[in-house]
Amino acid sequence: MQRRWIILLVLFLARTSMGFQFQSIASTAPQLMQALNLNYAEIGALIGAYFLAGVVISLPGGLLIQRVGDKGVCAAGLLFMVVGGILLAMSATFPMALGARLVGGTGSILFNLVLTKMTTDWFAKREIVFAMAVILASWPFGIAAGLLLQPRIAEQFGWPAVMQATAVLCALTLLLVVLAYRSPPPEPEADVVSPAAPEHSITLPPASQISPVATAAVIWGNTNIGLVLFFSFAPGLLREFGYAAATSASLPSAGLWIVMLSVPLGGLAIERLGRPELAIVACAILTCATLVPLAANVAPLAMCVAFGIVMGIPAGAVMALPARVLSPEHRASGLGIFFAIYYGLMTVGPAIAGWLNDRFATSAAALIFAAVLYIAIVPLLALFQQQTARLQGASDGLPIKGSS
Repeated sequence: MQRRWIILLVLFLARTSMGFQFQSIASTAPQLMQALNLNYAEIGALIGAYFLAGVVISLPGGLLIQRVGDKGVCAAGLLFMVVGGILLAMSATFPMALGARLVGGTGSILFNLVLTKMTTDWFAKREIVFAMAVILASWPFGIAAGLLLQPRIAEQFGWPAVMQATAVLCALTLLLVVLAYRSPPPEPEADVVSPAAPEHSITLPPASQISPVATAAVIWGNTNIGLVLFFSFAPGLLREFGYAAATSASLPSAGLWIVMLSVPLGGLAIERLGRPELAIVACAILTCATLVPLAANVAPLAMCVAFGIVMGIPAGAVMALPARVLSPEHRASGLGIFFAIYYGLMTVGPAIAGWLNDRFATSAAALIFAAVLYIAIVPLLALFQQQTARLQGASDGLPIKGSS
């Protein structure tokens, strides 16, 4: 087996631990509410706190990677996640639990950032769409593992045991990465001509690279906000339509299991067939076309299943967009900018959807908002292509290699 596939397996397993830790609050919510005297708003705050630091931490994290290196930042992020899990297991009040969650979440931001860079470094020249799709699939895989295992652990051993289990898994991940990860060989040429940066220097990408990276971040933000809104508001909407609670929860959850398959399989198909831009545009339109009928109570089962299929197919291609414009020496800081914008959108988007839900007194408004976000991907991708074309023109005619 070639080294890059071993590395991809290691990174997949590593990112699974992040999804597993993220899910721990939701899996133990009944026990946490009773033990710490919490309400649903506080449980929601604990869930959201895991990514709260993303807007502030992402860009400094990218600059830190330039200075310290991949493994150093990866180890630091995982150590924060270990400490966060241990502190959460020891928490006796909401402020203590919130602080512990922020510690673990800060580590996850650094960890996710450097993991994305590691994947890009190994696969920028080939199979980048499939590699990104595999890495993205690890997140729902970790959540699904948490859904399956964590309630049983909490029932048998108490909710602190779940938090301790996440800390142990993150510690094992740290050991795995330290032992198995190796930096890729130097790239013989860069996709984009840019001044070489001294090793371990702290530099930002040139403006010509920042603008398409920012556009790619908005595309990725729209993709993920739409997914969050689907799982957050579709169950309530189905209850509005008179479906039983179990049915209202199970239909959207079917989409999650399908996404786990459609993301890597879609990435593989796009890698083999090419035309990632066409896949992004077509699936954005089709995803919008599943949400509008769902908001009108038209064939909800079929729409939930279709959403899981078409939403997941282009995920790897979208996540591969920054690799097409960032030169190797600017990947860390460029991805820092990418994730700072992404986490900012992930903070604002659900809040807008909640306001729309209150304003129109129906969860259908949130799903229509999600549909608008998906259809907006089409002009955003056109803008990205214009920006990369200008960047290519500024590079003395050297091609910017895409994922196809």
